[in-house]
Amino acid sequence: MKIEKNILWAVALGLSLAGVQAGEWGNWRGPNHNGSTEEKDLPAKFSKTQGVIWSAPMPGPSAATPIVFGDHVFLSSSNPEEQQLMASCHDRKTGALKWKHVVAHGHNKDNRSNYAAPSPVTDGQLVSFYYGNGALATYTTDGKKMWAKNIEKQHGEFAYQWTPSSSPLLHNGTLYLQVLQRNSKVHGRGRDNGKSYILGLDPKTGGQLWKVYRTARAKAESLEAYSTPVPFTHGGREEILITGGDCITGHDPKSGAELWRWGTWNPTRIGHWRLVPSPVAGAGVVLACAPKRAPVYAIKAGAKGDVSSSGMLWHSEGSRDGVSSDVCTPLFYQDDFFVLYGEGRDKMLSRIDPKTGKAKWATDLKSRSLFRGSPTGADGKLYAMNHAGTVHVIDAKSGKILRRAEMGEAGDDQTRASVAVAHGSLFIRTNGRLFCIGKS
Repeated sequence: MKIEKNILWAVALGLSLAGVQAGEWGNWRGPNHNGSTEEKDLPAKFSKTQGVIWSAPMPGPSAATPIVFGDHVFLSSSNPEEQQLMASCHDRKTGALKWKHVVAHGHNKDNRSNYAAPSPVTDGQLVSFYYGNGALATYTTDGKKMWAKNIEKQHGEFAYQWTPSSSPLLHNGTLYLQVLQRNSKVHGRGRDNGKSYILGLDPKTGGQLWKVYRTARAKAESLEAYSTPVPFTHGGREEILITGGDCITGHDPKSGAELWRWGTWNPTRIGHWRLVPSPVAGAGVVLACAPKRAPVYAIKAGAKGDVSSSGMLWHSEGSRDGVSSDVCTPLFYQDDFFVLYGEGRDKMLSRIDPKTGKAKWATDLKSRSLFRGSPTGADGKLYAMNHAGTVHVIDAKSGKILRRAEMGEAGDDQTRASVAVAHGSLFIRTNGRLFCIGKS
């Protein structure tokens, strides 16, 4: 009853529910937008047969993280055989399919991902689904279609080397989308002199509230970003963080106007440094990851204007100290950053002091498979899943590996979703199944 009263109170105030309920997982990085949650009493030991409350088949692989709110689990999926892009909802308690819609058709642009890579987002009343071919649709949580459009058709053909995978952000009554792309055609797609932009939409109607062009000095593929906008409040000022194009920027949530920027991690303007990790913030620090085993950079929060020459607090040594991330978005949990480098031979997870950048511990996860999903923090534990669908459970304090749970099937090599945590359960999406894991 207490939770229900809190929800009603939040609705009455017109607040975004995604940031109100710690027990929900309304966007791909959870209630705090940093990969963490205050959920307790979560399992450390589980498998495909142990601790499974329910499991449900998936129509095909997808990097989209399960989105959990109330009794709903929302999923974006791609059916490669039918070339369908689907939006669906499962019952959180039983796994039963509540509803399903075919939003658009298509599958992928390259062999690394597919158009269903972006995660859905919900505020508990509406849920929005976005796909790499520009298809965007919003439904009520019971599956009633509110509106649909195609961003690519409205704003011009996308220019990406790889499949677009930025997730939407629904925050305080605005639906945010970023399209950070190159300014020339690639693989015959896009436009010469095309621009990158950020959109603010009305989630109830799909109407455009504003559009802001985002400039960058990057070149070629380095203009491309597959990251997701992140809301952040510091010193009473709320902003939307955007990374890509060799820089990080903060924007006014109401207008999209740029408040500040820092860059660059690429002073020589290397042309193949596309960006995947989203920004993460905590303890007065905004963290951005440069690609290709380059360092992570800590920027002092509360910046104004161009702080490229003064805003950096510290940076890691990248390949020299193992603190780097080419794909995985870092986690902020228990007042520290956790950075996962999931490429190459050594898959390193490091706990980093946000004030100094020093590692408190670094653990080799000893995984043959890559990590493309981002780490999740809850109940004193970290959860990180690799391409094979093996979930690594790590003690947050010591870095000790507590468990390796093989949730995938033989031959799985495309599991990219992050682990979601809500209502005392883990929601784990592999290539072929969605698992709800709990202690009861």
